[in-house]
Amino acid sequence: MGQLVMLCSVVVVLAACGTRTVHRAPVAESAPVTSVEAGAVVAPAAQQPPGFENAGKAGYYTVKPGDTMIRIGMETGQSWRDIARWNGLTNPNVIEVGQVLRVTPPVASTVPAATVLAGAKPAAGASAPVAAGSTGTAAPAPATPSGVTTTAVAPATVTATAVPPAQGGAAAAPAEDEVSLIWPASGTVISGFDEVKNKGVDIGGAAGDPVVAAADGRVVYVGSSLRGYGNLIILKHNNTYLTAYAHNQALLVKEDQTVRKGQKIAEMGNSDADRIKLHFEVRRQGKPVDPAKYLPPR
Repeated sequence: MGQLVMLCSVVVVLAACGTRTVHRAPVAESAPVTSVEAGAVVAPAAQQPPGFENAGKAGYYTVKPGDTMIRIGMETGQSWRDIARWNGLTNPNVIEVGQVLRVTPPVASTVPAATVLAGAKPAAGASAPVAAGSTGTAAPAPATPSGVTTTAVAPATVTATAVPPAQGGAAAAPAEDEVSLIWPASGTVISGFDEVKNKGVDIGGAAGDPVVAAADGRVVYVGSSLRGYGNLIILKHNNTYLTAYAHNQALLVKEDQTVRKGQKIAEMGNSDADRIKLHFEVRRQGKPVDPAKYLPPR
């Protein structure tokens, strides 16, 4: 009897073992594999400076370290205000190294002569005609651009096209773009032209001596923001030539003013200079040239 009870107990235990539920640890689904690890930071593509697609093209200038709009204007033979307008710069004090700027007038669209004669504005989407080498402030171009001869014959068209520059960003000079200069001050030359050390001539004198315009022109800069020049005046004479008058003690003209040859524009001084003198530069298509080759002999 005891053996039977023991046998039954063993059977019951084995039966219980046979019906026990085995609970396995759940298997988590693996996260999908991506090309970027979790938490990794992907660097954005390098941003190109404005106008980079025009780098190296004729009529464009790439901003270098230390450049200002005034200096760019001198180096390209243009008014800094015109350059700002051609490039739509709302703040000409903010430019960046590598930025590419247009430094020649944009090519204008073709406008019917009848439209020009009537003084009407071009149709939407068409730009107003701009004469090659024309200058001015940020104001809209006039309905009839100067230098364009129109006729009453319709439907003839008048096309104002900017002359493409040969190289170096400055417009090719027409044959008539010559200039006749006079001496801007009566003192003696104390330092001659040197392409590296002195980009003009230095004329001595006394404080307050008159400084006159070397030729007819338009004032494209008055101020002292160009380092090394002190109180400076820049005149634009035509599509080819600029003249610069530096280190003055008094400036007697304003930007965009028209001046005549021999007109007093400043008084000699020593602003940003070691002595009283006039530093005078002649720039042909933005490149400094020896003023002695353009001034009459004394």
